[in-house]
Amino acid sequence: MNNKKLPAEKNRIQVVFNRIAIWVTQKTGTPAAFIIALSLIFLWLISGPLFGFSDTWQLIINTGTTIITFLMVFIIQQSQNKDTAAIQLKLNELIACNENASNRLVDIEDLTEDELKVLKKFYVKLSQKAKKESDLHSSHSLDEAE
Repeated sequence: MNNKKLPAEKNRIQVVFNRIAIWVTQKTGTPAAFIIALSLIFLWLISGPLFGFSDTWQLIINTGTTIITFLMVFIIQQSQNKDTAAIQLKLNELIACNENASNRLVDIEDLTEDELKVLKKFYVKLSQKAKKESDLHSSHSLDEAE
């Protein structure tokens, strides 16, 4: 296994980007941010007659929204990746601490879509088996679906 440490510079960039992403995500997901964005659009609209609805006037809003959208894609993706990783770790902990759970499921997020579909079919079989038994408290393992 290759255990190289990340260079300090790269690690600092990741820490700074993470802090910025958290801050931006928290601030842009508020009613105040929505009102500010709506106000800017309103100001742009009422300035239209002053600029004769020119191409430059239209270009300002198009360029501004394009830049903001482009940057927000990366911020949102980073936040989503972090949240997904945290959720996966919490679920892994629940699987690991439950003696009836199959530890084979801990890393299923790394399976292909086809492999996940096959696994889902097993769980559908387990669900059907549980329905036939009419016992809300019975539990079945993945092995029983085979």
